[in-house]
Amino acid sequence: MFPRHRMVGYCGLPGATALGRLGTGDPDQRADEIEKRARDYADGREPLPVLELLAVVASAGPGPDGKYRTRTAGETIDRFHETARRHRAMLLLNIQPGRASVLEEVAALRDWLVHPDVGVAVDPEWEMGPGQVPGDTYGHTDGRELGRVAAYLSHLVDQHDLPEKPLVFHQVAESVVHEEKALRPAPGVAVVQCADGIGSARLKHATWDRLVKRTPPGAHTGFKLFFQEDTEGGGELMSPKEVLALRPTPEYVMYE
Repeated sequence: MFPRHRMVGYCGLPGATALGRLGTGDPDQRADEIEKRARDYADGREPLPVLELLAVVASAGPGPDGKYRTRTAGETIDRFHETARRHRAMLLLNIQPGRASVLEEVAALRDWLVHPDVGVAVDPEWEMGPGQVPGDTYGHTDGRELGRVAAYLSHLVDQHDLPEKPLVFHQVAESVVHEEKALRPAPGVAVVQCADGIGSARLKHATWDRLVKRTPPGAHTGFKLFFQEDTEGGGELMSPKEVLALRPTPEYVMYE
């Protein structure tokens, strides 16, 4: 994956406009937009468009199994996988686990993960402990749990002779990932720590500076931009030039 490529993408889910731009309008039109944005971030690398689809969505209600999450229909995942292939893009399956096991949710997506152009993103702020409800508090994960996910993906890569597969973990604050350094590299898996700080460029820089100090050994860096939240109060969305000026330079840039 790296340093050959720089990944640039949108996240979202059809019918849920509040969850990201990928879920609005026609998927092929969104993919066209991503391709154009990705070219602005090339900076000597091959741009790799990314469709980060919410495959598991945390919910405020327990649901029939009490796990406070909903799985996206397989037909929807198939549709976005076909879109990704038409645009030579990477499909990332995003997991907001609620009270479910992250590893079990990853394993439930195995039919798609055995393809060379499908990876995983984990949103630990939506990983709840006993008695916690999504939306009421931030959840968290730790480096060991993320390491188990990386090991699972590494096994798939080896078993099916796949190219290196991305594993992104989003981090909105230091508290949502504990003991990052316990996450060890796994063969065939490119781990990306994506800083999801919200607000002005100054606030986002501050979040970035805090989080990159905690980047696990061998991991790569990502940066998230919010079309709405970052521009509230008259602020401007950071430009590709500003994002590329961050140090270390982000290798994945995601828009919500």
